[in-house]
Amino acid sequence: MRESTLKLAQGIGVRGLMNVQFALAQDILYVLEANPRASRTVPFVAKATGVALANAAARIMLGATIAELRDEGVLPRHADGGRMPATSPVSVKEAVLPFKRFRTAEGLVVDSLLGPEMRSTGEVMGIDTDFGRAFAKSQLGAISGLPTSGTVFVSVANRDKRAIIFPVKRLVDLGFRILSTSGTAEVLHRNGIEADVVLKHAERGEGGQSVVDLINAGEIAMVVNSPSGPSASTRADGYAIRAATAAMDKPIITTVQQLAAAVLAIEAVQHDDLTVTSLQDHTAALNLHGIGAGA
Repeated sequence: MRESTLKLAQGIGVRGLMNVQFALAQDILYVLEANPRASRTVPFVAKATGVALANAAARIMLGATIAELRDEGVLPRHADGGRMPATSPVSVKEAVLPFKRFRTAEGLVVDSLLGPEMRSTGEVMGIDTDFGRAFAKSQLGAISGLPTSGTVFVSVANRDKRAIIFPVKRLVDLGFRILSTSGTAEVLHRNGIEADVVLKHAERGEGGQSVVDLINAGEIAMVVNSPSGPSASTRADGYAIRAATAAMDKPIITTVQQLAAAVLAIEAVQHDDLTVTSLQDHTAALNLHGIGAGA
């Protein structure tokens, strides 16, 4: 627990942990709500830093001071857990969004696009020496994991077409085959990236298989699809792609930022197998390097 956080909480009559919900829209930060309680982030941060935040907060609520908790070894003596050294492990939290388990009133798969509603049914955590490996572990916990070979389907909104050039080129370098709809394929071709054109779902019946047919046949290892277009046909096509991907339990990427993270993770896993360390050994290593509460 950071001293600044505690002082802020005491200033508004809260002694202990406080949960603040933020929203970022068009580069404007909004505070949605502030609650005098802990959140699911607390156990995540506690595991990542080796600091038992819930224990410390309970003691503070009972009158203990941060100085006393540092003397007792409950909190780090020379750190607050919020500033980790560059050599410390990287921790990634991933929401579990089991869209394939739910149906609308009409019996349709729930679209995997996120909105303001709470859709997560849990969270998982990946910890490793660098971001790519930690992100790969988080995907293993949340879904079936990221592929290390196979075919990747890419179809994104016009606003994202330029931004995907470098991560998609890296996927090709890593040995993946790229399938795209005509618009995205044209942009990739202009930038020297090989991509085979596949029919949209709305174009099915015009000869050849559509992308949804290929997804349902298990021939697509991962889908990259950002929502685009106001037209009904575009929305319907994107929904059909995402619904089929969710039903097949394949990873689906819906933002450029997530694609960049996935490429780092795939490259890390291709380079070396992931290893497993117990949480106890992770905490002990933090204490050894003067980071955790036992330091």
